[in-house]
Amino acid sequence: MIILLFFLCHWFASLFCQTFFLHRYSSHGMFVMSTKWEKFFYFVTFFAQGSSFLNPRAYAILHRMHHTYSDTGKDPHSPHFFKDIWGMMLQTKRIYQQYVRHEVEPEDEFRGGYPEWALLDKIADTWVVRLGFVAGYAAFYIVFAPSFWWYLLLPVDCLMGPVQGAIVNWCGHKYGYVNFDNKDYSKNTVPWDFFLFGELFQNNHHKSPDSPNFAKRWFEIDPVYPVVRILGYLGVIKLSKAPAR
Repeated sequence: MIILLFFLCHWFASLFCQTFFLHRYSSHGMFVMSTKWEKFFYFVTFFAQGSSFLNPRAYAILHRMHHTYSDTGKDPHSPHFFKDIWGMMLQTKRIYQQYVRHEVEPEDEFRGGYPEWALLDKIADTWVVRLGFVAGYAAFYIVFAPSFWWYLLLPVDCLMGPVQGAIVNWCGHKYGYVNFDNKDYSKNTVPWDFFLFGELFQNNHHKSPDSPNFAKRWFEIDPVYPVVRILGYLGVIKLSKAPAR
């Protein structure tokens, strides 16, 4: 039971950081925050994702490319150009690493407006730090796992960020229903997207990429949007774009 609780806490903490900080803030600038709060969420994202920490700059560049080239040959992770999800993940990793290491530079339209913290990025991307997180996860499993079968969750803990991104990119462009004709294959996989915190409302999001509310119809629920509104009310963030419906 302790292992399951740990896994779920890790899953949803990593997922919240991905959708709130990396996606809605870093990639789209749906809201603004002070430098202190930006550093706070930057560090929380690093800690929550741990061994699979995703660089906000590289994430934002890839995501902006995905919107501009959605489901075309220039889309960095459209599932319609790969036989399986593993091929898509490897292609995404290759492009992502090029931007992390500054081996290539993006087109002008994809640059700027994303948070950067060079020191933390450098520390987070070292093998010592990543393997340190892996060792910590493994130690927790060794102490608390009641049987061998629970260790099947350990690889997901180690690759949490990429796993969540792959599920969203694969399922969100292959399975589900559509509300809008976006000239791509984006789908709303489920109408109550609690397990992926609204990220599987891909069809809605591609229709209104600047809206902080990924739900569009009365029966759809984006569980992160109320949190965004509460943080706005508390003054932690300020919404920079109206929630298009």
